Amino acid sequence: MTGHGRSGGRPTLEEVALRAGVGRGTVSRVVNGSPGVSARTRAAVEAAVAELGYVPHRAARALAADRADAVALVVPDPQAPFFPGGSFVEVVRGVGAALADTDVQLVLALAGGERERRRLEGFLSGRRVDGVLLVAAGAGDPLPELAVRLGIPAVLGGCRSAAETLPSVDCDDREGAAAAVRHLLERGRRAIAAITGPLDAYGDRRRLEGYRQALAAAGRPVDELLISAADPTAEGGRQAVRELLERRPALDAVFAACDPLAVGALAGLRAAGRRIPGDVALAGFGDTAAARYLDPPLTSVRQPGEEMGRAMARLLLERIAAGRGAPGAEGEEPVLLPTRLVVRGSSWNVPGGGEGNAEGPGPLPRTGAFPQGE
Repeated sequence: MTGHGRSGGRPTLEEVALRAGVGRGTVSRVVNGSPGVSARTRAAVEAAVAELGYVPHRAARALAADRADAVALVVPDPQAPFFPGGSFVEVVRGVGAALADTDVQLVLALAGGERERRRLEGFLSGRRVDGVLLVAAGAGDPLPELAVRLGIPAVLGGCRSAAETLPSVDCDDREGAAAAVRHLLERGRRAIAAITGPLDAYGDRRRLEGYRQALAAAGRPVDELLISAADPTAEGGRQAVRELLERRPALDAVFAACDPLAVGALAGLRAAGRRIPGDVALAGFGDTAAARYLDPPLTSVRQPGEEMGRAMARLLLERIAAGRGAPGAEGEEPVLLPTRLVVRGSSWNVPGGGEGNAEGPGPLPRTGAFPQGE
């Protein structure tokens, strides 16, 4: 009879109570680990549970405890080129790994359009989840403030501004950009251009700060005519590099603040007759899947997407356990995760060398600050 109730289906709480000779409420207290049950009674209930193969119904147990046993991962736009962590799939994998040893389920919600957003607001208002992970929320996104208003614990993936009030996990964009520019300087490049996305986005501004920081640390003046803000797409990168070449024909390197911009920059440089990396070295940001398949493969800053997802989920679980549904008055310092520069053929050469190869000064580095790309 193990594993089946009297009806032949899933054993019920009432059947466990009948077998143990106690009330239904007593069985519920034992199953939920509540105090106030004698050792003898607890042993009888546990024996009945084992004999019948009773498995508590998660939804019913969560309802009794005023919990949903679920968290939502909300993504305004998973295709955004400045998606924190670089890869949406990696972030989801990290969140899932952090929740794997818990009873908490992951609910994925997209909020790219107005209809999706309204549906999500109703979902959150109905307390269908215990907490919210918000990824790539923009400065004007109403969802973070909605979570605060409802008292739902929330963690952001990526800061909205330097004055972020919600707990957040982010990548060190500033240092990642600085590492890419330092690498270009070490390769002997002197006229290094920067192509960024729109500077109303916090991540773009931090990457531009990293560009400026690396030049200043090397004693190099910042030439404002070598900086261009563009739509963060391949077409935006192509147009930006064309304008940069018109303003500064002697530029010999380009740092693109996201890989789509770098893809467009590469096409624009080729259209202008420039060899990569012989005439112009190129580095991107995000290390997307396309980076390793370009010709030449793209040097790019890798973001720790999976680690970001894990850190976000752990921080949210801590807030749920502590009953913290709103940020403190002074906000919280973001958790900053390190990035890593992956060097490939688009930057590894000497000025005047060939295009699309890693020859010239020697093989791509395998150790140190700039490990070889896959």
